[in-house]
Amino acid sequence: MAKEIIYGIRAVMEAIQGGRDIERVLISENLKGNLAKELQDLIREKDITFKKVKPERIDWATKNNHQGVVAYLPPVEYHNIEKVVEDLLEQGKEPFVLILDGITDVRNFGAIARTAECAGVDAIVLPEKGSVSVTSDAIKTSAGALFRVPVCREKNLYYVLRHLKDRKFTIAAASEKGDIDYRKADYKGAVALIMGAEDKGVSGQLLKLADAHVSIPIRGEIGSLNVSVAAGVLIYEVLRHRD
Repeated sequence: MAKEIIYGIRAVMEAIQGGRDIERVLISENLKGNLAKELQDLIREKDITFKKVKPERIDWATKNNHQGVVAYLPPVEYHNIEKVVEDLLEQGKEPFVLILDGITDVRNFGAIARTAECAGVDAIVLPEKGSVSVTSDAIKTSAGALFRVPVCREKNLYYVLRHLKDRKFTIAAASEKGDIDYRKADYKGAVALIMGAEDKGVSGQLLKLADAHVSIPIRGEIGSLNVSVAAGVLIYEVLRHRD
């Protein structure tokens, strides 16, 4: 399995602060400023191998907006949702799980993960096929949130939902055709929120397992929200009900 590359000052700092194993960091000789100093102090504090290199070396490592910093990590290790849930239940918590069904845009994924971390979501679940994965672009867009929220990659989301229902989760699925206004659904207790791709929505198989099909009222003429925006609205509505 190939090594992971992350880039950008804040993304690398979040990886270090989040306890990720960093093999080495390349820093451009031209990198200056307070944030650059903060990064280098953190690298030295954690005794991470780093090297100052010419800017062209960073450009060679990635064509993205790297801000003069690239870090190399071992391959991403995904979590198992059943274990994550059992651990949380044993701690007496009521888990909040976010399930992303068929979302393929890495920037949407990163933005959703950032919101999820801010709202205290306990885990994000992805299907193995037909979905985004944790990549350097997703990590940067998430501002490092993907290092702080357990991400689970499962073969079959249907069986994941069956397991969650057995654990007394309330399953809410976002749907443009949903018959329940998102503000009127019951999100108390353990909750799983399903978000689908913008073009297809949540699959029919998963909709059948949902306890509620929730929709966000649209007043304009475009007809739909970007999935990361919709996820933000729904995630914080769940949080509001649980506070």
